[in-house]
Amino acid sequence: MKPADLFHASSVMAVGTILSRLTGFVRMVLTVALLGTALLADTFNVANTMPNIIYNLLIGGALTAIFVPQIIRSSTEEDGGEGFVSRLVTTISLLLLVIVVLGIIFAPALLKIYAPEFGSPGFETELNLAVAFTRYCLPQVFFFGLFMMLGQVANARGSFAPLMWAPIINNIFIIALFSVLLISSPTLSLMTITSQQVQILGIGTTIGVVIQSLILIPVVKRTGIHLRVRLGLKGLGKSFSLAAWTLVYVLISQLGYLVTVNVSTTAAVRSAKEGVVTGVGYTPFSNAYLIMMLPYSIVTISIVTALLPQLSKLALENKVKDVREQLIKAIKMVGVITIPSGVGFLLFGPLITNVLYLGIPQEDATYLGYVLSALGIGLVAFSINLILIRGFNAFEDTRTQVLSILLINVISVGLSYLFLFSLKTHWITIGLGVAFSVSYILGLVFTLHLLSRHTGPIHLRDFMGQHLRLILASLVAMLPLYALSSYFSWVTKTSPTVTRLGELMLVMVLSPILYFLIARYMAVEEIAITDRLVRNQLTRITAAVRARRNKGL
Repeated sequence: MKPADLFHASSVMAVGTILSRLTGFVRMVLTVALLGTALLADTFNVANTMPNIIYNLLIGGALTAIFVPQIIRSSTEEDGGEGFVSRLVTTISLLLLVIVVLGIIFAPALLKIYAPEFGSPGFETELNLAVAFTRYCLPQVFFFGLFMMLGQVANARGSFAPLMWAPIINNIFIIALFSVLLISSPTLSLMTITSQQVQILGIGTTIGVVIQSLILIPVVKRTGIHLRVRLGLKGLGKSFSLAAWTLVYVLISQLGYLVTVNVSTTAAVRSAKEGVVTGVGYTPFSNAYLIMMLPYSIVTISIVTALLPQLSKLALENKVKDVREQLIKAIKMVGVITIPSGVGFLLFGPLITNVLYLGIPQEDATYLGYVLSALGIGLVAFSINLILIRGFNAFEDTRTQVLSILLINVISVGLSYLFLFSLKTHWITIGLGVAFSVSYILGLVFTLHLLSRHTGPIHLRDFMGQHLRLILASLVAMLPLYALSSYFSWVTKTSPTVTRLGELMLVMVLSPILYFLIARYMAVEEIAITDRLVRNQLTRITAAVRARRNKGL
């Protein structure tokens, strides 16, 4: 895939992803404004995260790994793959329904695994709330699966945008719902929240996912595949064989995330016992993680989603050298955005969160910013890892990548428990951010080595020279601004909201301009390519708009 084609496909998705993430961020801010960042928020966020955990743990990763390559293979069949896809969707849908029913029945047991400290004496209210929220949210598992299956069918047929745009409708619905709740009940707390409000939060959040899923049905029909209920496992043997190793991969990943939830909720309960009112548990981690994921989602996922079908075709044609070149190009293109983003999160985390979370105490917002700074260190390595995993998927090797995620999670889990037992309660969740970053940085070399078995040697030097220049350009652009912010104490209790907003806007305007100019001066090829591709894309959009206007006349 040529850079221009890759950029065009990914830019269409990026626009949808930007709007999706922006609306998602508004939704996130409203949730924090409504529930805070302490234990009430943790009960909701742990419960609302549970469907994602169960879905990814049992089936989500398998769908991502097997759908696109297998649908591409099945497209050569007489019916264009319609029978294969229908059987696969039917089988997985039935499995998801069983998972939902079992999850609702065993919700208390699930919470004892993920948030055992909620069962501590004196925290019965928190546990009961978490169980109620979990049961209302668990049907999301089925609709997450439906959304992903329909989206992957569309992707395999070359329709990328709908998968990125559908979540926007979900976010808008939740924004409206939470806005009404915030206006009618601005002071929700553990002691004042009613059963009706719990139902509205839980069921309303699930309805948003239902809407997100169902709007993809007409999209799939337009691709030429008409899905029907078809029972049976004919032709699914290889798919489930591939899925088996992917499930092991996701199991290891989700066990690592279980530790993150476990440790962060433990920090929250400990801080409550110590009389600390600042939110230091799972909610700060999850919110900081979502902010960190913004550039990753807009750039990395967009490029990788556009690239995967092409990688699969090249792998099928045994064009190993081309696969290697495409992966290296993707790593370099993604680095143009993720490197300055990671440096920005590291340096300006508290400034960012103090501006974005205006409705909460500044101590809570600043703490969230420290977690964001810790996570920002690992953004680049995390993004590269996703690209390399898609390389494994293109070769339909779901087994070897298990070794990669195993090492990453062993490091992360080990550091997480080290921080739990060695750090003061206030610093534990920040330590989780450090554990995340260090694990992906250390695991990167090992993952490159494993993938080299398929692609031939991929070394750090293939892209590290470019990355180091981008890191230097980012530091040269941002360190003077960071020094000024430290000198004038931009993030302080006495700084008014307008001042902090102005400071952040100054950073957001000057940093990218300086970064771009410095990187161009350093002759970073991808900066010039990106500039040219952006100009070409704008020209293409302008020409399309003019053509429509002329057609209308």
